[in-house]
Amino acid sequence: MIASLRGTVLEAAGSTLVVEVAGVGYAVTVTPEHALSVRTGELVLLHTAMVVREDDMSLFGFQNREQLAVFDLLRGVTGVGPKSAIGVLAALSPAEIAQAVAEDDDAVFRKVSGIGPKTAKLIVVSLTGKLAHVRFAAPVPVPASRGEDVLVALVGLGYTERDAKAVVDDVLAARPDERQTPVLLRAALALLGPQAVR
Repeated sequence: MIASLRGTVLEAAGSTLVVEVAGVGYAVTVTPEHALSVRTGELVLLHTAMVVREDDMSLFGFQNREQLAVFDLLRGVTGVGPKSAIGVLAALSPAEIAQAVAEDDDAVFRKVSGIGPKTAKLIVVSLTGKLAHVRFAAPVPVPASRGEDVLVALVGLGYTERDAKAVVDDVLAARPDERQTPVLLRAALALLGPQAVR
């Protein structure tokens, strides 16, 4: 079993790297993004999975152990071969995969070439509870709370923060379902009236 390779990149094309180790060139399948990130002549360390079949022996390489671990887990899912597994990793990071599984979201896997609806669901079911070692993707930035943009705009127009906050609170209370900043701003200005601004 070849668990890792450290050597010089002889060739990087498509999704294949040829890495020379002690005079032997190993053809390793990687994600297209990985292949683009290295240059010929560069020294690399690849964490590898060796897949042996009756008519084929292939090496799949990864930049870190986390990717390799997720690759192995994906290969354990019925209907997911090594090429499909690396296809998933080409489209999604381990963190994104972990997050999708945690949220029971198989839609992201259906977008990967070669992964159908049934297999996508199987990936989620099979990997549930097995990705504890993978950190989730960075949280999506939370949008500004309702009315915050209006408050900033009013202060920018010269109103005191105290006056602006009081009016914004009134507007939000009067329009609990309104989310559009321009609408809320017009309502706030109407309440403030034609007062002089600084």
